[in-house]
Parts: sequence; C-alpha cells; structure tokens
Amino acid sequence: MTRTITVGLDGSPASLAAVDWAAHEAQLRDLPLRLVTAWEWQAPAFAPATGLGVPVPPSDLQRASAQHLLAQARARVDEALPGLRIDTDEIPGLPVQALLKAAEDAALLVLGSRGLSKTAGYLLGSVSQAVLASCERPVVLVRAAEHGEEEAPETSAREVSAVSGHRDVVLGLDLDKPSDAVIDFAFDAASRRAARLRIIHGWTLPPYYYGGALMPDLNDGLVKQVRSELSDVLRPWQDRYPAVEVHAQATIGGAGRHLVDASYDAALVVVGRRTRRAAVGAHIGPVTQALLHHAVAPVAVISHD
Repeated sequence: MTRTITVGLDGSPASLAAVDWAAHEAQLRDLPLRLVTAWEWQAPAFAPATGLGVPVPPSDLQRASAQHLLAQARARVDEALPGLRIDTDEIPGLPVQALLKAAEDAALLVLGSRGLSKTAGYLLGSVSQAVLASCERPVVLVRAAEHGEEEAPETSAREVSAVSGHRDVVLGLDLDKPSDAVIDFAFDAASRRAARLRIIHGWTLPPYYYGGALMPDLNDGLVKQVRSELSDVLRPWQDRYPAVEVHAQATIGGAGRHLVDASYDAALVVVGRRTRRAAVGAHIGPVTQALLHHAVAPVAVISHD
C-alpha cells in the first residue's frame, strides 16, 4: 500500500497552513497528498412542516460542508503545485477517532495549531492534543501566522546550511534513551531539504555542584563525556547521511527553551514522544509540551517505544 501525507482539515487558517506544508512535504517525498475532514453524524432532526420545502437532515448539511471544504483545499493545492496527486476523504465520526484512523495508512499526519501571539505561543487544541497523545504515526503540527503578527526573523549566516542556505532542521535529542526513529526522521528531513541538522541535547548537572559552579576538572570531564556520547550516538547516522551538515550542541538544563528559540529560524523542529499504552490521559512530555505551545516552526512529534 502506498503511504500518503495525510492532513486533517477543519476550515481554520491553521488547517490551511497545514495543507500548504503537507503539499510541499508530499512533493519532497514523492508521495500522494490525502486531504481528510471529519463530520459527526447525528440522527435526523426534521423541522416542523412549514410548506417551505423538505427539511434537510443536519448530517447531510455537515457532509456537504465537509465536501465543500475538501474541494476548496484541493483547488488551493492544484493552483500551487499542479500535478501533485491528491486524494480526498470525508470521514463520518468524531474528529479524534477519524484522524487516528486516517493516520494508520499515512507516512505522516499533519494538523494545524491555532496561533495566539508571538509571546504566548500557540494553543494546542483538544483535538490535536488527543490525536498527538495516541497516534503511532509521525505527527506534524503547523502554526498559521496570525493577522498583524510579524514573520520569523531573517535567517542569519550562522543559522543556515553553509552549502544550501536553507533553514535548519532542529532535533531535540534525548541521550538517555535515543530513538532510532526520531533521529532517522530528522536526518531524512534535513537531507530532503539540503539543510543543516542542528541537534540540541539538554543535560542535568550532577550532585557535585557547589555554590553555583563546578570544579574545573569535573566540569571539563563532564563536557567531554557528553560530547563523546553525542558523537557515539550520531556516528551511524552521519555515515548513513554523509551529505547532511550536522551541528550538535549540549546545553545545561532543559532543552525546551533552547528548542523554542531555535524554532524561530528553523524549517522544522523534530522531537520524540514515548509511547505509553497503559496509562490514562495525554503523555506528551514536558519538553515537547513546552515546544508545542511556543514554537514558531512546524513541529514533528515522532512516537517511539
């Protein structure tokens, strides 16, 4: 079965931004684009007879609205990227279950996130969060620029690939339990974009922290150890993707703030989410949660065991 780049539509500006991003991703990967929208079926509720014609069941109105939304999105993509294969599907049912079902055959599920402001970040809606917490396929959340909001700052020479000049792909890497799926996704994304891969790892100070500073010899040893671990983890992937320029950095403390800062000049930020099947509720993780609420660039969340 051919995988697709699947994008969920609800008619919001954010979902249209998701369509635009997904269409370009489909072109990059040479995959079909699948546009889906969910409509909740309800039992027909007919109005009293008034002699003004036959009343229409609400479910029929909802389906017609879904079809119109898909047609508009398809026309939008056809105009921007003529020749791209596009499939459309309106799915009866609740949005979360419909999107999770649609994601089963997808290489990637793309959703929109509503913007609030540059300082407040964006609101991760209840549907997006529920899908993200349960989806086993990679999920990308795309923010739409709000009216009057400034664009992300111009990318400086320090923050672009020396070869292509494209914006970085940024990877938040957990050295305690590095995931092959997350790392491979980030390297592949950077390779397809001819972009630099910027890797950020946050690490915690050990107990021998005295009065705000480590003893110099311990400090040097810890830095060397973390750098060595980064090199060991990344080496197989650098061998697999030799054309990808890699810049790795280890930061003391949580990586969330550094990933948010990096998102202002990134093409894509990639993070992992550990799969928790038995626990109840959304388990996205504090770093990923902070990133989803404040990042500017699209955020790819890769589920892994």
